[in-house]
Amino acid sequence: MDLSDHKTATYCEIMQQPDVWLKAYDLVCRNEAAIQTFISNNHIGKDAEIILAGAGTSAFIGNALAGIFVEKGYSQCRAVATTDIITYPESCLPTGKPVVLISFARSGNSPESLAAVHIADKYCKKVFHIIITCNETGDLARESSRDNVLLVLLPPETNDKGLAMTSSFTTMALVSILIFNIEQLPEQKSKIEAIVTFARDILKNGEKSLSEIAARKFGRAVFLGSGALKGIAEECHLKLQELTDGLVVCKFDSFLGFRHGPKAVINEDTVLVYLCSDDEKVFHYERDLIRQINENNKVVAQIAVSPSGIVIPGVNLDCVVAATNPGELQKNEYACIPYVLVGQLLGYFKSENLGLNPDEPSVSGNISRVVEGVKIYDL
Repeated sequence: MDLSDHKTATYCEIMQQPDVWLKAYDLVCRNEAAIQTFISNNHIGKDAEIILAGAGTSAFIGNALAGIFVEKGYSQCRAVATTDIITYPESCLPTGKPVVLISFARSGNSPESLAAVHIADKYCKKVFHIIITCNETGDLARESSRDNVLLVLLPPETNDKGLAMTSSFTTMALVSILIFNIEQLPEQKSKIEAIVTFARDILKNGEKSLSEIAARKFGRAVFLGSGALKGIAEECHLKLQELTDGLVVCKFDSFLGFRHGPKAVINEDTVLVYLCSDDEKVFHYERDLIRQINENNKVVAQIAVSPSGIVIPGVNLDCVVAATNPGELQKNEYACIPYVLVGQLLGYFKSENLGLNPDEPSVSGNISRVVEGVKIYDL
């Protein structure tokens, strides 16, 4: 479909992502010295206590990437939502050792974003802040004047105009990985180019099929993924649910975890989206569940995403999204990021199908672009 067919900001923000990622890589390259100096001067090494923090979609970045950082040797890395830090800081923040708090925020204006930074300053013995945000005028960006803060401001087009976070989510995720690969920045370019190609494959080859599936009648959707892709599934489930104003109720889980009760959600009104691993030892488990579902359940549609493509004898998938060069995505820690485009597109097209405005899908105002109604209380 031509961009001219879709005048909404959300559609443009979905489609621009491959180009924005290349801009983000260039941005990190331009700021390489400042990032390296901050990490070196504050002795942020593999043994650092790293907390990936955000709220909503911004929290899901941490949920997707924490395991990737652990694999890279940052064994003390974990994801903690800012909403948890505010209510139970004593169970979220270590008080006896230095902490690196990486804050993700599109606008930087939600009350939780700023409050989590200030609470960490109060609770932690020593804290270093890495703020990754899309809004140079946001409250969070204004914290950058402090010595213990590194501000990484993303290209302005990542500050999505639509309600749903799209470019902001993927670009903040990408940049956070780049920061911890800062000493091997030139080697990252080919990896970024590989996910850019994969994303363009998804946008070009998956758009028509996803639009057709979105036109079908369904009221439930389930997104499944393993490892980092479970975090991506979490973001996909929110994208479809918020872009349809809750008219499509969504769930997410790991492939193995789904059998342990959540599988009860499947009925004939359900769309299933499989975010499949290209690691064969992982895919064995994923394939078994897909087979089991096809033996026992009738659903509206099944969508599968995998760089290498998927063929399972006896299983008829409605849409398979693959990469033209899957080999380039092997051992690529950024490879999980493009998968989310499937959830974004499905949510966008279903929003249109339901007669909603994808930029402002909440008819009742239950949700808004920047969270409203949160009052922060003194500790």
